Amino acid sequence: MRRVFYALPVLFSLLLMNVAVLHGQGAPPQGAADQPYTVEYYYKVQWGHQQEFLDLFLKNHYPLLKKMVSSGRMLGVKLETPAYHTTEDGRWDYRVTIRFKNSTVATTANPDEEKLIQELWPDQTAYKHEEQRRFEILIAHWDLPVTEITPKGSGQ
Repeated sequence: MRRVFYALPVLFSLLLMNVAVLHGQGAPPQGAADQPYTVEYYYKVQWGHQQEFLDLFLKNHYPLLKKMVSSGRMLGVKLETPAYHTTEDGRWDYRVTIRFKNSTVATTANPDEEKLIQELWPDQTAYKHEEQRRFEILIAHWDLPVTEITPKGSGQ
C-alpha cells in the first residue's frame, strides 16, 4: 500500500508533463481570417492505378478547381507527385495544394459547386460513374491545413 501511495505523486507529475507537452505541440494557427489559407490534399492510390487516377482527376476534378480559381474563391492550385518512392505506410501518390482566399472559404461548402459541376459535365451519368471509379481505386486520402512559418526576409 505504501508503494502505491508514493507512486501517486510521480504519476501525477508525469500526467502534468504530458498535458503540458500536448498543449505546446502543433503548428501555429494560420493567419488572420482575411488572409490566404493553404490546405494540402494527399491521395494514395492502389498500385498500378496511379495513371488511371490521375487521368480521372484531371478530367473530372481539376477543371472544377480551375473554375474556382477563376471565380476568386481559390488563389491557386498546384498538383505534385513525389520523384522517388517511400515506404508503403508513408507513401502518397499525388498532392494537391490549394490556396484559398481565406479560412472561411476553405472551411465552408461552395454554394455554386453543384451548378458548376452541371455546367462542366452535362453528361452527369458518365461524370458520376468516373468519379465513383476514381474513388474505388483510392486507398487513402487526407487533408492537411498548413501554415508557412518562414521568417520574413530569409530569402525564400
